[in-house]
Amino acid sequence: MAAGAALAAAQGGVRVLLFGAAEEIGDVAGGVEVLDTPVSIAKAADPARAVRANPDASIVRAARAVAAGEADAVVSGGSTGSLVAAALFNVKRASGVHRPALAVPLPIPGAPVLFLDVGANAQARPEHLVQFAFMGAAFARSVLGIGEPRVALLANGEEPTRGTPEVLAAHEHLSLIAREAGDAPGIDFVGNVEGTGLLAGAADVVVTDGFTGNVALKVMEATSATVMGAVRDVAISSAPGRLGGALLRPSLRRFRDEIDPELGGGAYLLGLRRHAVVCHGRFTRRGFANAILSAERGVRERVVEKTHTSLEAAGALGRRPPAATSEPAASVPGP
Repeated sequence: MAAGAALAAAQGGVRVLLFGAAEEIGDVAGGVEVLDTPVSIAKAADPARAVRANPDASIVRAARAVAAGEADAVVSGGSTGSLVAAALFNVKRASGVHRPALAVPLPIPGAPVLFLDVGANAQARPEHLVQFAFMGAAFARSVLGIGEPRVALLANGEEPTRGTPEVLAAHEHLSLIAREAGDAPGIDFVGNVEGTGLLAGAADVVVTDGFTGNVALKVMEATSATVMGAVRDVAISSAPGRLGGALLRPSLRRFRDEIDPELGGGAYLLGLRRHAVVCHGRFTRRGFANAILSAERGVRERVVEKTHTSLEAAGALGRRPPAATSEPAASVPGP
């Protein structure tokens, strides 16, 4: 698969610049321009070093196209670490944003939950978690269509006294912002949620550090696959099971589609100056296409601008970040 794609506005639609090995990509549809970039750093052990050493790599070329204004968003079909490093060195963080965060819509039937950070930062300070909360709320409003998203911190208890020192400090800060804002808060902060509440609709946006978020996401993905496999095995284990399975097949297919992670289009790297999306390593063409469509919607809905406005209004922006050359690569594997 090509490692990088960049979206550029075109009259009457969207133009896709596809960076990768042209001979492997083959023929493409109208509106897609292939730029032959056979160098890939998707499997690099040190993404930051690989980005610096391989300026002609497909994901680096895609990120540079966005940074230069030749495209409006970048979508990666490669590794999370490579996208994060290429985006930080080229697209760069928005002014005042401490750290970018990877956000993924959890495919919960009837009500998706935006979960972040799921892999960009192994550790997060309280001010990072506060920014993640506002970035997630802005994204939920603009892309997921949730009018007043409820935002929560993931903790080991619902009480405000539960959680790590970072969670406790972030809880206090978010509560203070909500109290001072009165009837017009920047977000609807509902406090802490436990792991059980993450999938139970207790909040529309759930915030945590990248280590915890990545582990939780992988556990949920494995559990979902195991349960679906067990249901399938039971359905074909006996004649009555096969009969019942045949009757339930349409409903089970609809349920499978509802919880399909490809529907969400991947994880979104929030906090940059432009829109960036990274696809799951197991995505098919359907998931990659959904990622491109979602990136286009993010650009059209001006998610980057709205996120920055929300952070500024809440007083959650920090000082200008250091030079891009000192940016760390992804701390933990992404989704």
